[in-house]
Amino acid sequence: MLQLEESHSSLHALCVRPNIQFDSQRDGETVLLSLRAHPITLGPAVFNSLVFFILIFFLNFIVSQFISGISILYINIFFIFFVFVYLWMQIVNWYFNVGLITNMQIIDVDFNILTFKEITRTELTHVEDVTVKTSGFISGIFDFGSIYVQTAGSEINSEFIMVPHPARAAKIIEDILKQYGNS
Repeated sequence: MLQLEESHSSLHALCVRPNIQFDSQRDGETVLLSLRAHPITLGPAVFNSLVFFILIFFLNFIVSQFISGISILYINIFFIFFVFVYLWMQIVNWYFNVGLITNMQIIDVDFNILTFKEITRTELTHVEDVTVKTSGFISGIFDFGSIYVQTAGSEINSEFIMVPHPARAAKIIEDILKQYGNS
């Protein structure tokens, strides 16, 4: 019998036996693993926001010679709101792009706040292969990479992009497949 101890790491980006449920959960179905991108992948959005704030600060000195103070205030409010909306959208996208591995199926939720939401479900018995890919200096330092779950036939493959501890997560997925799937 597969024994998975409950654990959470990297701001809940890799959770073993999380206490969560989802809307189309079947009777007797238990979530054994949840995956989302490593929090460090939010770094570029945070960096871009900081650069934009610094840019706004310096542009205030240049623009103040040509525009009145109240106009500068309104422009600053607009741009600060824009930056916070951008950062919030990045966080929401990060949070809702999640992969769930249950004792019956693999669910890959790809969510984009502006354009689409795609949910891919694969029965554990249809999984053929689990592949881990890690590349780059930053992913090596912070230990994140991508996991690709290949399925039999014409079914859509699942991919979990930039998850923390990909080798550990793939090992857990393989153990789940040995216990509950046909592998």
